[in-house]
Amino acid sequence: MPELYDRHLVPLIFEPYADDLVARLRDLEVGSILEVAAGSGVVTRAMAAGLPASVSITATDLSQPMIDYGQSVGTSRPVVWQSGDVMDLPFGDASFDAVVCQFGVMFFPDRTTAFAEVARVLRPGGVFLFNVWDAIEHNEFASVVTAAVGGMFADDPPLFLARTPYGYFDEATIQADVAAGGFVSPAGVEVLEARSRARSAEIPAIAFCQGTPLRTEIEARHPSRLAEATAVATAAIQARFGKTDVDGKIRGFVISATKPLPA
Repeated sequence: MPELYDRHLVPLIFEPYADDLVARLRDLEVGSILEVAAGSGVVTRAMAAGLPASVSITATDLSQPMIDYGQSVGTSRPVVWQSGDVMDLPFGDASFDAVVCQFGVMFFPDRTTAFAEVARVLRPGGVFLFNVWDAIEHNEFASVVTAAVGGMFADDPPLFLARTPYGYFDEATIQADVAAGGFVSPAGVEVLEARSRARSAEIPAIAFCQGTPLRTEIEARHPSRLAEATAVATAAIQARFGKTDVDGKIRGFVISATKPLPA
């Protein structure tokens, strides 16, 4: 899954948001950055290439296979790779100037606890930058795939995409969670739309059906129907966007939260 994720999902939906996060970090005076839920390393690679060599980067993820994959791909300059659980970060208090997380907070089992851990390892005045997807209907390929695969299992549709990666978009909820984690309220929230493009309709179908935990939900319902689900998703994308050079809307939010300075 890490290889499929990196080969297909990263260029499909993650790269423009990674570049945006790096641009925002360039505007901050930071000497040390912690990345949590780094995944296969798309933001890690972008930070290594786009930030001064004087800025130290530590990339963590709960999944050791993702860490191993990110290390195997490598970065343009040295980065510290370390497995780590955002619920209990293996770092001392006030260790970093900034913490960044690309499309990972939706997976945190307890966001308030996770945000409090992020605040703990940030220096006073430090910034937590993260992004989340808007609702699935504003993210066209994911929406089409979810509907198409759901039609195969009408009695128990696999709703991983709508429930988890595209399920944490309510601004009031996000603001409340960030404030409860110990950050200055309100946090900055900015809408960011981009385009998701691929050479063929099959690429987003493979990306979502085989490169995300949607795969697990499909196989749990019927172990032998993953290829069929991918084909059904491909046909649905092709029907709406064409067979080649497909282009769909993606939309997310960028949140900037600051750790308070001492009173």
